[in-house]
Amino acid sequence: MEKEQHDTKDHHSLVDALLVVDVQSAFVQGPQAVSGHGTPLSMISILLAEARSAGAPVIFLQNDGPPGAVDAPFQTGWELHFPPRPGERVIRKAEDDGFEGTDLDDVLKGSGVRDLAICGVLSDMCVAATARAALKCRYGVLLPHDAHAAYDVPAGPGSESVPAAMAARAAEWSLGDEVRICASAHDVRFKARI
Repeated sequence: MEKEQHDTKDHHSLVDALLVVDVQSAFVQGPQAVSGHGTPLSMISILLAEARSAGAPVIFLQNDGPPGAVDAPFQTGWELHFPPRPGERVIRKAEDDGFEGTDLDDVLKGSGVRDLAICGVLSDMCVAATARAALKCRYGVLLPHDAHAAYDVPAGPGSESVPAAMAARAAEWSLGDEVRICASAHDVRFKARI
């Protein structure tokens, strides 16, 4: 019985590709970095190593912020934190949803991707919007809990502030039953293509 549970868990966390959302300098280093950025960065490093080892497609989304924003194109904060390797795609976007106005769907379909792991920033904005769009496009989505991050949410009218960790968990919850969530990047397995 224990073996069956282990196999189910492995099947539950098996994916074809890795999508790294907006892991850009401004969001993961320096004074404007997301809270606790060290953990998601180390977990994303693990995901990248595993995907590359399996020969799985790795796609980076890079947000083009408006002029004057920390992630405005070609500014220091816009640069990707993890340098893509030859053959890995970088898709620039201007919306929270990485599918909107981009060729992301074509790239995934062209690579035969059916299930993907999504990681990056910001949990409650671009990660959630892209995951929601992926589900709508009928991809299986796996979201490793320790490989995405958000900012603290400031207090609003009639509400208190929300710590970043709670904002990230609420973003997972908002995706509904279709998304698969695993505790850690260590649980993700990539289908071998080598």
